Amino acid sequence: MANIFSGNEDHIGQEDRPGGLNMRKILNRRNSKGFTLIELLVVMVIVGLLAALVAPKLFPKLGKGKQAAAKAQIELLGQALDQMRLDVGRYPTTQEGLSSLVTNPGMPNWEGPYLKKALPSDPWGRPYVYQSPGSHGEYDLYSYGRDGSPGGEGEDADLASWQ
Repeated sequence: MANIFSGNEDHIGQEDRPGGLNMRKILNRRNSKGFTLIELLVVMVIVGLLAALVAPKLFPKLGKGKQAAAKAQIELLGQALDQMRLDVGRYPTTQEGLSSLVTNPGMPNWEGPYLKKALPSDPWGRPYVYQSPGSHGEYDLYSYGRDGSPGGEGEDADLASWQ
C-alpha cells in the first residue's frame, strides 16, 4: 500500500485542513464579482441591434405627433378667433395678427384675452401664419410644417385651417 503522503502533500485540499485557506476559492470569488469585457461587449451589441430595429419605427411617429399637435393648435386658435369675432364683430386684420387674441390692439368691445396662455408657436418653433382676409375664407391660418417653407410632403406638408 502506497503512502498517500509521500511527495503529494501539496495536492491535499486546503479545505480539508482545519483553519486552512483554499486559494482557488479566493481567486474564483474575486473573478466572479464583475463582468468580463466580452460579456459587456456582447450586451452592447445586442442593445445596439435592438435600437437599430426599433428606432426607425419610432421616429416617423414623432413627426406625426407634431403634425397632430399643429392641427390641434390651429383648431384652438380658430376657436379663439371665432370668439373674438363674436365680441368685436370682425376678425383681426393681418396687421393686427394673432397677438390681438392676447392683447387689445385698440378694438372696441374687445373682451379678451381669448387665449389662456401666451400665443403658441407651431411644434417646430415658428410662428403660425395668419392672413385676414384670407384666400380660402375670412381668414387663413397655417403652419409651413417641419421644413418651414410653402409646400412639401409628409412631415414637411403645410397644415392649414381650411383643410
